[in-house]
Amino acid sequence: MSGSRDFRNGVRIGKSGCVPTVAQDPDHLTVYAQAMPEKPAVIDPDSGRVLTYAELEERANRLADALRGIGLRAGDRVVWCGPNSVEVITILNAARKAGLVAVPLAYRFTADEMRYVIADSGASVVLVDAEYSERVAAVRDELPDVKEVVVFAGEPFAGARSMADMIAAGSPEPVGVPTTGGGSMIYTSGTTGKPKGAVRAKQDPATTAALVATLRLVMGEEVHVTTGPLYHSGPLAWAGLNHVLGGTVVLMRRFDASRWLELVRTYRVTNTFTAPTPLKRIVALPADELARADLSSMRSLVANAAPVPYALKQEIIEKLGDGFLFEVYGSTELGVDAVLPPEDQLRKPGSCGRAVTGVELRVVGADGTPLPPGEPGTLQVRSASTFVGYHGRAEPVADEEGWKSVGDVAHLDEEGYLYIRDRGGDLVITGGMNVYPAEVEAVLHAHPDVLDAAVYGLPSEEWGQTVHAVLVARPGQEIDIAAVEVHVAQHLAGYKRPRSWEVLDELPRTEAGKLLKRVLRERS
Repeated sequence: MSGSRDFRNGVRIGKSGCVPTVAQDPDHLTVYAQAMPEKPAVIDPDSGRVLTYAELEERANRLADALRGIGLRAGDRVVWCGPNSVEVITILNAARKAGLVAVPLAYRFTADEMRYVIADSGASVVLVDAEYSERVAAVRDELPDVKEVVVFAGEPFAGARSMADMIAAGSPEPVGVPTTGGGSMIYTSGTTGKPKGAVRAKQDPATTAALVATLRLVMGEEVHVTTGPLYHSGPLAWAGLNHVLGGTVVLMRRFDASRWLELVRTYRVTNTFTAPTPLKRIVALPADELARADLSSMRSLVANAAPVPYALKQEIIEKLGDGFLFEVYGSTELGVDAVLPPEDQLRKPGSCGRAVTGVELRVVGADGTPLPPGEPGTLQVRSASTFVGYHGRAEPVADEEGWKSVGDVAHLDEEGYLYIRDRGGDLVITGGMNVYPAEVEAVLHAHPDVLDAAVYGLPSEEWGQTVHAVLVARPGQEIDIAAVEVHVAQHLAGYKRPRSWEVLDELPRTEAGKLLKRVLRERS
């Protein structure tokens, strides 16, 4: 497609920063398909495929009708698996229209890991990209509760159905969204063990409207690029939000830094959601590639999934531009809870922002008592957009007052800005002193030769634990541990400094950017 066409231009509906109020029947996709049928809803640059709102509406209606035709009813669960694609976007819209609970499945999983999630979710149907269907086929006989396996973007295996055939046979008539059922069940990344399905009901409209306004998104004018895989909660939520706003979603099947810059320039991308790792890859590109970058259209580049090092923020602003970098704090379970806008990125080093309107934050001690500003403790969240609970688990997820937590250690400052000291369970206690790995990692990220870093505790008979660091070098650089030790000594007290070091080619991370420290600990 030509880079000269501006895909932001289309029918503008509503006012800037507002979410449309849409009745249950029809849903927002139906509204946009009628109001601006020719506007691109989804663009897949690699295949050259473009679906207008009218075309996406018809495909989603047909698939929703076909899923109902094989016996699915509102509230039933369907698993979907595959890289970002037009088919995945179609499935997500069809599931909503049919009132089904959509369950993303990581395509990087092994066949056994896929079997666990499919079985644990209680899904009736599995929809899988042909590229990964062999893994589902390998465990099909171990999934007696699955009625059908549906393959898309390729030929089905023996005993499976073709999604293309289902879409062709389904009715194109608009499907009204049921008032019951729907929502999503997203499995946690399993950074500390077996993943659990976090059940979320439909999004709270008031909280969504507040988030849209805070992120400065504009109704009918957004162009979003999928920097991360849609099976993760953040990328999935942002792609869906852009369609709620009547925007265009540009797909990257898999992330590539050079390609990302090209797509932003070509399609005049206005927003994205990304983990810090892709941003590191972008700013590490050769100077001549960065010189050709054009982010003048970007108004909301949102970073999340892991703490964003201050040094990385400085590099983004220096190399890519200022005025559009946001950081948010959130989780699969608790949604987006805090936002740090562009004007505070360098003014509030280490912070991930203040609470979104409609969200309450507090930090409590071991006895549950709220702590004063500056005092670290367990972060708790209360809002209408947090998850309902974990699928198949009876344990309560909220206290009597409705506060929920994923165990993160944090503090709030006098202005209400949130600082994540560490993710739950990562605290290192050495010689009776608390060391927060995120603080040490931030210092390591500031060294010019370090691309990535992980810090965790190793057992010690003398100290209980000692601090261990694992580093990854920037492209073309080598890490001199002695020089890094000098750097660390200039910024951290002695008890916080790593006592042992490793250098690896890369760190184990989920595709959402979350560091898998348990994998590192297992090999130590």
